[in-house]
Amino acid sequence: MRSLLSALPLVALAACTAGPDYRGPETAKAVSPGAQFVRTAEGVSAQAPAAAAWWTTLGDPVLDALETRALAANPGVAVAEARVRQARASLRSERANALPSANASALYVHATLPGVDLGSSNGDSSGGSDQSGNDSQSLNLYNLGFDASWEADLWGGKRRGVEAARAQLDAAQANVADAQVSLTAEIAQAYVDLRDRQQRMALAQDSAARQREMLRLTQQRQERGTASALELEQQRHQLELAEAAILPLNAERQAYLNALATLAGEAPGALDDMLGETAAVPLPPSHVAVGDPADLLKRRPDVRSAERQYAAATAKIGVAQAARFPSISFMGLIGIGGTRAGDLFDFDKLATIAMPRLSWRFLDFGRNAARVEQAEGKQDEAAAQYRQSILDALRDSEDALARFGAQRLNVASAARSRGSADRSAALMRQRFEAGTATRIQLLDAERQSIAAGQALVQGTSAMTAGYIALQKALGLGWEGPR
Repeated sequence: MRSLLSALPLVALAACTAGPDYRGPETAKAVSPGAQFVRTAEGVSAQAPAAAAWWTTLGDPVLDALETRALAANPGVAVAEARVRQARASLRSERANALPSANASALYVHATLPGVDLGSSNGDSSGGSDQSGNDSQSLNLYNLGFDASWEADLWGGKRRGVEAARAQLDAAQANVADAQVSLTAEIAQAYVDLRDRQQRMALAQDSAARQREMLRLTQQRQERGTASALELEQQRHQLELAEAAILPLNAERQAYLNALATLAGEAPGALDDMLGETAAVPLPPSHVAVGDPADLLKRRPDVRSAERQYAAATAKIGVAQAARFPSISFMGLIGIGGTRAGDLFDFDKLATIAMPRLSWRFLDFGRNAARVEQAEGKQDEAAAQYRQSILDALRDSEDALARFGAQRLNVASAARSRGSADRSAALMRQRFEAGTATRIQLLDAERQSIAAGQALVQGTSAMTAGYIALQKALGLGWEGPR
């Protein structure tokens, strides 16, 4: 009983853990219980969205294939995954630091020592003289040794180190998810931009063809004296503008082809055959699930990463505080050997040493106090960054919701304008076929219909881009750890 009572202080010491305990972040101040997004519009619900593969809701198989290729081959995601492996190895290292370490050694020494008498009875020592006549002795030494050491984690510094490493591993895994969110949104946006430029370029070529025909007819009229030189120059100017509008669209189309290839881990031009054919801009679903702010903060990878960094910074305060107290370490040595090889098997010559060691850097002129203060400052920084990540996430989501709602209304307006332009062109064709309108008037009406179609394509692209931005703001598009 007496020995048990004497061990109680050591048990109590071993249970001590320096530094503050991390009890989770304070998110209640930023999000009220049951709160909903305030910028929602028609067609948006508080139903929880799926975290992965949101792009499949656009219903475009080519985009689905691009996303799959990019997630597997994008270098940016590979960098984040490599950092996860580094963090995992760091955690293993911190865990190993709390365990004993052991070393084994083997030693053989042959020495010739001038002027030293080692005794003639040693069979492995030999006497002799060098050319100057000085006596010398030779010595052989054989030794096998084993040592082990362990430092008791009295104040929990090593446990705090493991805690910090585990939190940093969690943060690294969240950073992988964040890289996936950014990548999938960037792929989808570049794909929508590509389809937008392809569509608008085709419409611009149709518009230029009609303008070219209008110029030809005006030239005929001018030759017959029914059109002035001014009308001819006006038509020529309009043609120059129509043809010039095609050039930047083509350059942007090629740039988006390059962007999609590199995002998918390929060289520019590698996906031209896959994406070269003109296709429609994909449309978002009519019903969009966004969840609520509380779910958003749990789901967004950048918020989770900031929270884990906050936890790691809290644990590192304990690491710094533990270094202020005394430490106890234990070392054991076992050795065997002698001046002959046979001594390695003579266990009568076995030597053992056991050494407990107490050390305490009680006078360091404030060095460790400064390290503790630095750790506390880093914790305050991490806490502020976490709060900022919450506010950024909430703002991103509300902004994306507001823009997406406005873009939907804009598309509806552009569709009505396109319908009106199409009806005007149809009525003008009827007049032309009845002989009450010229072909130039018909071509001009068709050109205006094409212009309305270009505006509709732009509006549709902006609406789909708004949907993509909303998915990114909601933190969607990531997969679990691989």
